[in-house]
Amino acid sequence: MSHGMDKTRLDRIPAFLAAKYVDTGRLPHAATLVSRRGDIAHRSCIGEARPGEALQEDAIFRIASMTKPITSIAFMMLLEEGKVALSDPLVKFCPEFQNTGVFVAGGGNAPFLTRPPARPILMVDLLRHTAGLTYSFQERTPVDAAYRKTKIDDFDADYTMDSFIARLAEIPLQFDPGAHWNYSMATDVLGAVIERIEGKSFAQVLKERIFDPLGMVDTGFKVPADKQHRLTDAYAFHPKEKMRQFDAGQRSRWAKDRSFHSGGGGLASTLDDYHRFCLMLLAGGKMGDVRIISRKTLDLMTSNHLVGGGDLTQHSVGIFSEDENAGVGFGLGFAVTLDPARAGIPGSAGDFYWGGMFSTGFFVDPVEQICMVFMTQLMPSSTYPVRREVKTLVHAAIDD
Repeated sequence: MSHGMDKTRLDRIPAFLAAKYVDTGRLPHAATLVSRRGDIAHRSCIGEARPGEALQEDAIFRIASMTKPITSIAFMMLLEEGKVALSDPLVKFCPEFQNTGVFVAGGGNAPFLTRPPARPILMVDLLRHTAGLTYSFQERTPVDAAYRKTKIDDFDADYTMDSFIARLAEIPLQFDPGAHWNYSMATDVLGAVIERIEGKSFAQVLKERIFDPLGMVDTGFKVPADKQHRLTDAYAFHPKEKMRQFDAGQRSRWAKDRSFHSGGGGLASTLDDYHRFCLMLLAGGKMGDVRIISRKTLDLMTSNHLVGGGDLTQHSVGIFSEDENAGVGFGLGFAVTLDPARAGIPGSAGDFYWGGMFSTGFFVDPVEQICMVFMTQLMPSSTYPVRREVKTLVHAAIDD
């Protein structure tokens, strides 16, 4: 068999997911696609997309932060064309941040006390989450609280790209750019930079530069009316009921027009579409005759860019400093495995990946030539270790 993977062992994936998660009511459904050397080795769909409707292979899922690698690739395409550099300051494209200071004190009912940053936010800071920005759900500091108060990262907030940037620039940075790693809205800002450089909507840039060339026909910020029947229901964890509906496919927020396209988390996609994106990454930035980015650019993106080296447990000041991120660095849009032994999970040094708030995930292992895409719809993604478990099951099926 050309892909060198054991079918019996791959079949453990849906069996495991059914027994532990779907049949027990912890997850509504689960879809997995695994390929090796470009050949699909496994595909499975279990559970219900909506009550009474079995999950189909062409189901559409909200991929949340799996939007970030796509946005990062689009940005690096502009870098390759000389339109921007990693060392460019953010204020070159978003002058709204000219007077944004670093948090010192205040917040809540008291005005913020800030100081000037030690250095400006650079483009590289946005790509690697070292800009000093944050997310409201971090719930650690008064800055996080200001994000919640302004609903700056609320999917239902009615921002435009320009009003989003203007409002975000009014909130202090949590720390000096480059000082720490903090998972944040940096990739949303990157989307605004792309929009301003190209002079067209961010959604249009992604469609023209990535989705159309790669044949990602079901990926976008809005699920059109003729495809809405394929959009799954999404759920949120509930301590007593296990999960409670968050967004129904038949009346979804993702089926409506939006004034703001989130580069950090707004896309919906399918198993096959995201797998095409992963195949392009595995092939060094190319699919067939279509070159998206160069191999050297992708090598740069999948290197560890954490300041001074080290892993996320050493550099993160937020929710990604947990032990499970030992041995994991961060590049320009992807997490990167530095040391599988420290990570405590089968894999390869140099494999790269990310996931989304609804517990979706993917990884690309260039050493073993494996792509994996996993889809489900339960938030938050920290509820269960399902993505680590699936990665373990995939690598356990290698048979050559």
